Amino acid sequence: MIRPFGPTWTEGGRDPRRAIERSWGTVASSAFGSTRSAPEAPPFSSGRLGNPVRFPLADWIDDHEGCRYNLGKSGMRGTVRHPLPTRTQVRDASEPELRRRLADRVGVSRSRLFVTHGASEANSLAIAFLSRRPRGRSPRCRVRFPEYPPLYDTARTFGYRVVDASGPVDLAVASLPRNPEGCLWSSGEIERFTNGARATLIDETFREFTTARSVQRLELPSVWSTGTFTKAYGADDLRVGYVVTPEAEADRFARFHGVVTDEIAEWSVAGALATLDDGERILREVRRVFERNRAAWRRATPRGPELAAPVAFDDPVPGGGDRFTLRCLRASILVCPGSLLGKPSGVRVCLTRRSFPRDLAVYRRVRDGAR
Repeated sequence: MIRPFGPTWTEGGRDPRRAIERSWGTVASSAFGSTRSAPEAPPFSSGRLGNPVRFPLADWIDDHEGCRYNLGKSGMRGTVRHPLPTRTQVRDASEPELRRRLADRVGVSRSRLFVTHGASEANSLAIAFLSRRPRGRSPRCRVRFPEYPPLYDTARTFGYRVVDASGPVDLAVASLPRNPEGCLWSSGEIERFTNGARATLIDETFREFTTARSVQRLELPSVWSTGTFTKAYGADDLRVGYVVTPEAEADRFARFHGVVTDEIAEWSVAGALATLDDGERILREVRRVFERNRAAWRRATPRGPELAAPVAFDDPVPGGGDRFTLRCLRASILVCPGSLLGKPSGVRVCLTRRSFPRDLAVYRRVRDGAR
């Protein structure tokens, strides 16, 4: 059991090794994998007074964003630019029109798609809605590790017992393409993962890095999905996401959504519509950067899986994920320790920056020197 902390290196400073120890919660035990249950979640706190509700993966990235070689950011913000809405577009912003266009892209009816303030809210709303069903017992949530922490941490928050196991469960959650592994499951793998689950939630945050169709096109029963403008479009400032319900749940969820959420700001709606208008250009540029970086990663790790998203899980790494992460920090390299994603033996590497080939070369030198 360790507390992941280390030096934050600032670019261009005279004293780049300014060590900042953060008061983190204890993270996953190195014994993870010896049982069928998931490791206990780290506390939702970074130790900052006055800002207690956070999750450790975001804190890790934010607290070390000054690293010269940033392999920790999974979105395209800073790499591509999305258009800003004009005053006329803000005045004419229509959330029903945004719902219609997003529904057409996903391949579902508009009545099944609900706009949210980002994918995190979309995932939380779906899990909260589904958690109301079980009575008199502890519901189970299936996760396949490594996995994006807010998915299973949110399930825990709403009373689910998180397990990495087959068999009957109340809920199954997964990111597709996978975060942090970067791969895309086949339709058969998706069907096997959903088998035995009363409901399944698929986070499709990274889908638009590919030309893959939404999981909703498979028409599997009881499958929910979410998406966002944050990753491929780099539009973090818009704070727009969405959740897609099964047909049978659309009316009930509409009432729930109407009670617990607020309308999306007109500026955000207009910005999302403008981004969709310019979507082909943005995605063309994004995929060009990603393909170049993916080729560099493939040359460095020829035996790894084919990546469908700009994230990869380097596993195992010398000395284990936490120790190796700190070694990277000493070289001003930011990666994410696998202990924050449910698998302590590896680290997550992100392929989102134009400087990735250079950053990867430095990373590989550190990795090779750690053997």
